[in-house]
Formats: sequence, structure tokens, C-alpha cells
Amino acid sequence: MSCPNCIQGSTIPGTPTGSIQQQYDGAYFAAAPEGSTSKSAVFYLTDAFGLPLVNSKIMADQIAQKVGCDVWVPDFFQGKPLLDVNGMEARTLSVKKGGTSTFDFMKFMFARMPTLILPFYRNRPAVVDPRVSSLAERLRKEKGYEKIGAVGYCFGGSMAARLGATDAFNSVVIVHPGGLSDEQLKAIKVPTSWACAEEDPGFKPQMRANAESIFKARAGKPDFIEYEFKDYPGTAHGFAARPDLNDPDVKAGYEGALEQACNWFRNTLL
Repeated sequence: MSCPNCIQGSTIPGTPTGSIQQQYDGAYFAAAPEGSTSKSAVFYLTDAFGLPLVNSKIMADQIAQKVGCDVWVPDFFQGKPLLDVNGMEARTLSVKKGGTSTFDFMKFMFARMPTLILPFYRNRPAVVDPRVSSLAERLRKEKGYEKIGAVGYCFGGSMAARLGATDAFNSVVIVHPGGLSDEQLKAIKVPTSWACAEEDPGFKPQMRANAESIFKARAGKPDFIEYEFKDYPGTAHGFAARPDLNDPDVKAGYEGALEQACNWFRNTLL
């Protein structure tokens, strides 16, 4: 979480159809369509608003139906997300809405960031990543999943990248993440799909270009992995997780990124 867009966005209309599974650390569960015989599952790794933002549950329901497998949304914040959903600032996350102004960025850095120091420490990677990987391991054993993929947005996007370097997942989709180091990018060892915003202070164009060059440089080498990068014109950081569906660019980007994730999982998990 590294820019004003992280505290802004919109709520997706609709009502979740899944359920909270207290026996699995309070994760949200969206079941595969009736009659599905899939031995795979998908983890939806949320942004900083966590499970209280209804968007993650609605999108998990959609992924379950489109891919045809179970989808889990882990509560890796353990009921205390970085941001209170009631404090989300309504804003269309598109380039044509003016992007991130210097004033917005300074206000975020000096007014909001100091209040997030403790929550960030409480939910640092060394704490939240094991919560997700341990749940994935447990579900493999108890549910018999042969493959598990993960799609992560913003905070969850960076987590998906980190866990893509472990044995937690078989495939990942990374959507407008925070910044990632070269070492983290080089460590990813599973098929990886990237959905990128046109304007993203957290994952700037030069970072995005560098990431793709790192994956491209693996071609013909033992550590090569399948990958793709897709850009969504007119969108800003956060568009795919907290979209204003009344904005044509954001709506197209949200729907495109969701379908991108579903196609990736159909090709790498099923």
C-alpha cells in the first residue's frame, strides 16, 4: 500500500453467495458450480481493506463460477485489516479523473501514513505470508486440492508475488501490486500473469517494464516460467479491486483483468 489510490475506490453492487468458514481461520468460501469435478482451487488475496470490503467476496463468487473451482478469500488480517472500509474515499480510479495529484500524495504521506505504521508492522510479510501459506497447505490435505492458484490485488498482489517464490501456489495472478525488488521478481517460480494500470504510483511504468524484462531474460534458461503482462488503458492503481462501474475505462479494465485471471487459471490449474 503505497499511494493515495489505496484508500480510494468504489463498492461493487451485489450480494455475496458464499459463506465465512470459521474452521478455516474465518476465510470466505465460494464453492465451485454444482457438478464440478475440479481438483483445483483459487485464493483471492485482498487489498488493504480485507474481507470487510464486499468486493472481494463478490469477485470470489464470480471467479468460482467462471473457472469452475472453489475459491477462498483468507482473512490474513485476522479481523483487523490495514484500512477501515468505512473510511474508503469515493473516487473513480481512472487517469481521466486527474490521476494522483501532488496534493493528494502529500496528504496521504503526512496525514494517513503515520496512522498506518503500527498496522503495517502488525501485518508485515513475515506475519501475513505464513498465515496464507499454512492455510493453503491445510486445504490441500483436507480438501484434496491438487493445484491452488492465487490472484492478489494491491497489498495482496505483492503477497502473491512473494508467495509465488514458494511452494504455496502453482500459479499466480498479480494485479496492480506495490513495489517489488529485482530479487523478489527473480525468485518467482510459478506461472505468473500481471494486470497493470496505466497510472500506478506503487508499480510505476519503469517498474512494470523492468519486471517484464526480468521474466523475458529467462527465455531458454532452466528457470524460465510462463508469464504474461497486460495493460489496461485509462486506469489507475486499484481499478480492478475497487472499480467504479459507471466509468467506461474502469469498467472495461475491471472486467478485462477479471477475465484475464480466470483464463490464466483455466490454462494453468485445470
